Amino acid sequence: MKIFGPLYERALKWANHERAPTYLTVLSFIEAIIFPVMPEVMLAPMCVAQPKRGWWFATLSLSGSMVGAVVGYALGHFAFEAVKPLLDTMGMLPGIERGIAIVQAKMAESPWAVFTFLVLGGFMPIPMKVFTWASGIVGVPMPQYLLSMLIGRGKRVFVLAAVIRIGGPRAEAALRRWIEPLGWIATAMVVALVAWLVWRSKFA
Repeated sequence: MKIFGPLYERALKWANHERAPTYLTVLSFIEAIIFPVMPEVMLAPMCVAQPKRGWWFATLSLSGSMVGAVVGYALGHFAFEAVKPLLDTMGMLPGIERGIAIVQAKMAESPWAVFTFLVLGGFMPIPMKVFTWASGIVGVPMPQYLLSMLIGRGKRVFVLAAVIRIGGPRAEAALRRWIEPLGWIATAMVVALVAWLVWRSKFA
């Protein structure tokens, strides 16, 4: 069953639109709250098409993600109980609840332990919404939360822009070729990592 390939092709169509920068910003915003497609799949072909504007595209994506991170945090903090049934229907609830357990364990250590975990989380192919909702529900201090989101997501988009700038069309072609197996491998790694972190938080 192919999932990541079709999603990537849809993102490519958006990337070629004249309003692609706006779409990228909106996609980054929504992905931080609820959408399953990471903005990198749209950022990559945009950087290939206009490599000199890659840094600007990365900045737009980061800006959208940061605003979405604030909204996701607020929704988690103030509206989690109200939207629980909807999240369950959408299949998002189990992932968010696992994220809650992990963030709570880190909060028990210190706010900066949470900061370190969230920064490392930004380096992983884990949907950003898991961290934004979980952080709001647990009540991660805002300074540590915003700084961790800025570093974690900023690293991803700017490194991608740099790789595309250096690798050119070959980098995008490789991404298109391997997007499906990479997507499934990343998913398997995320599931294994979350399971290990949950086990560690319970038995460590």
